[in-house]
Amino acid sequence: MPPSPLASPPPNRERTRQLRRVALSGLLGTAVEFYDFLVYGTVAALVFGELFFPGADPAVGTIAAFGTFAAGYVARPLGGVLFGHFGDRLGRKSMLLLTMGLMGGASFLIGLLPTYDTIGVWAPVLLITLRVVQGVAIGGEWGGATLMVVEHAGDRRRGLWSSFTQMGAPLGSLLSTAVVTFVVALPKDEFAAWGWRVPFLLSVVLLGVGLFVRLKVVESPLFAEVKQDRAESRLPVLDVLRQPRPVLLACCVGIGAFTAQSLLTSYLIAYATGIGYARPQVLTALTVSACVALVVLPCASALSDRVGRRPVVLAGALVSAALAFPVLALVDSKSPGLLILAVVLGHGIAQSTMYGPLGALLSEMFGTRVRYTGASLGYQSATLIGAGFSPMIAGSLVAGSGNGTPVALLVCGGSLITALTVCFVRETSRTSLTGTSESPTAPHSQEISA
Repeated sequence: MPPSPLASPPPNRERTRQLRRVALSGLLGTAVEFYDFLVYGTVAALVFGELFFPGADPAVGTIAAFGTFAAGYVARPLGGVLFGHFGDRLGRKSMLLLTMGLMGGASFLIGLLPTYDTIGVWAPVLLITLRVVQGVAIGGEWGGATLMVVEHAGDRRRGLWSSFTQMGAPLGSLLSTAVVTFVVALPKDEFAAWGWRVPFLLSVVLLGVGLFVRLKVVESPLFAEVKQDRAESRLPVLDVLRQPRPVLLACCVGIGAFTAQSLLTSYLIAYATGIGYARPQVLTALTVSACVALVVLPCASALSDRVGRRPVVLAGALVSAALAFPVLALVDSKSPGLLILAVVLGHGIAQSTMYGPLGALLSEMFGTRVRYTGASLGYQSATLIGAGFSPMIAGSLVAGSGNGTPVALLVCGGSLITALTVCFVRETSRTSLTGTSESPTAPHSQEISA
């Protein structure tokens, strides 16, 4: 008898449909994260010093503005532990709805904040508070979004599918650059008065689309298996920290990508405009780099499915370290064309090669019972060290030295940390994530070792 046209779709087709939906959910979540991240970094570099820290020397005001930028990063590991705990105890999907709502809501409220001239010292206090809320939410966002994709994808193409979450970074960059390019074209007084608010307020559109998609995804099948067996960890963070080596390696392996990302995107705007580039020239370079990254990220991730995570991340780290000073020289040339080349080489290619396989790699380093907590804690600690403080440190060192050498040193140093750490991480691309009998932190007792 032929199947009824109203019959349920075959299981394989339904799994593929859910995988695509989960991948889109991860893409949108990371896009919201990086849209907020880059909009904040861009506006902080352009006007937050004068709006929220008036009366200070321009360099000091910029450093203070990037200090609020760092505040959001300080909160990220806390968010990783908090949402990781409930994600490993209660489920992935509910936490992802909550993190996206908090991320987008905090960004929208930043767009409504009164400035120092209106409410005095409460303006920077509220700004820092909202940045901390963003940081806590983002701390739980990436880990949940990535491992949902990884846990739905099966064992063969986890790297490729997880790259959709990673591709949210350049997509968020493109969206933020497009909006910021529009508002910075306003007269300076209008941009300072109201134009800077527009990118934050528009984040509510991304938020609405992202929540709509996330409501339609189903829970991770691997977590559902853990739940069915009643094998949840009671205190995931304690289980992770009892064997701290994997989370320490996960942190260190991500430092290079986040140092390069932060310095070659947000801080680059302040540095390049400070040495004479026009804002549209810098934003054009970031747009071209983001387009290149959208190609490099899935390619690097797919390659990691074939040759392994370690060789791809190592290659990206070594190229990033080798290019750090040439990239600085290209930026210092004050040529718009060479500026584009610099950002494409340093960020679009080298950084993206490091960053692409990280989603799969970090998820594979932990067992299902603690994967949300372990992957989030490792990743967000890397963002705190690599991206949270590097713009502020770079701004201080550049102001003291009068040249951009500290920027290149930071990029090179972060990339070498990643390259060294990769040597101590066991290859995980062939690790099976199915089953619930594995040790808490390593799937089927596959330890991370030298």
